[in-house]
Amino acid sequence: MNKKYLPSKKERHKRFGSVPPIIGNKPINKEDMTDLQNTPNDFLFSLDSVGICNAKHPVIVQSSYDPKTQTTIGTFSLTTGLQQFNKGINMSRLTELLQEYHVEGFVLDLENLYSFVKKLTERMEQKSAEISVRFPWFFNRISPLLKKDGLAHAEIGINVTFDQDNGFNHEVKLKVAVTTLCPCSKEISEYSAHNQRGYVTIKAAFFNPFELTQDWKVDLLKAAESNASSMLYPVLKRPDEKSVTEHAYENPRFVEDIVRLVGADLYEKEEIKSFTVECRNEESIHMHDAIAKLSYIK
Repeated sequence: MNKKYLPSKKERHKRFGSVPPIIGNKPINKEDMTDLQNTPNDFLFSLDSVGICNAKHPVIVQSSYDPKTQTTIGTFSLTTGLQQFNKGINMSRLTELLQEYHVEGFVLDLENLYSFVKKLTERMEQKSAEISVRFPWFFNRISPLLKKDGLAHAEIGINVTFDQDNGFNHEVKLKVAVTTLCPCSKEISEYSAHNQRGYVTIKAAFFNPFELTQDWKVDLLKAAESNASSMLYPVLKRPDEKSVTEHAYENPRFVEDIVRLVGADLYEKEEIKSFTVECRNEESIHMHDAIAKLSYIK
């Protein structure tokens, strides 16, 4: 085999279009650079929000379900308001603050997010700020008969806002997949009934988020799964599968049924101030999905 001659790496880069840096005349020290963001003028309008989104960062999640502590990936949106006489914000400060919390061990709970959004307002020298984060939450799930365990998951979201005039606001969100079996199909068919995967999404706010005595993620998960035809399992052997399919047949649910039943569970929780429940079924015998939604404020 003939050995191939290659030019040096520097020559290869040059051959593929690389050019040497130019000798510029603009300042290289920060204090000498023009700060466009802080250039004062009348910029016509104030902005509700400006910042970054789809920023991924490792975070710590705590749960009353096993695993009690886990590291997952949070997808963040960090924004602040912008006053009329400011041209822009210093966006690097957003990720600087995110890194500071990460170094300290960023546990994603409402207390830390309240602290974060207040500090963000101060750091950015604005009147308002908002942090939104979504992440997968994993929890141990045991099969109904043979007790085979595995990790199931739900999608969690938390949104916290701060305004110097109106204070804090928050909303939490859980989305989980379930099994739904059609009551109409069961009623009219001689045998069997069509079933499909459904997605239950719950959004909620609490009267006092710092006085919760239980893990709100677990509470929302139970409300969603316990009112479906069946929950989903990561590991099922044949006896488990028989149990799950029979349980679903015994508990047929329309999307309308699920949002009303979940809503009743949430209504009974005294700590919940408001909630929205949505169920979307990926219909197995139709070309479309079915959807229902319910909102309530106490």
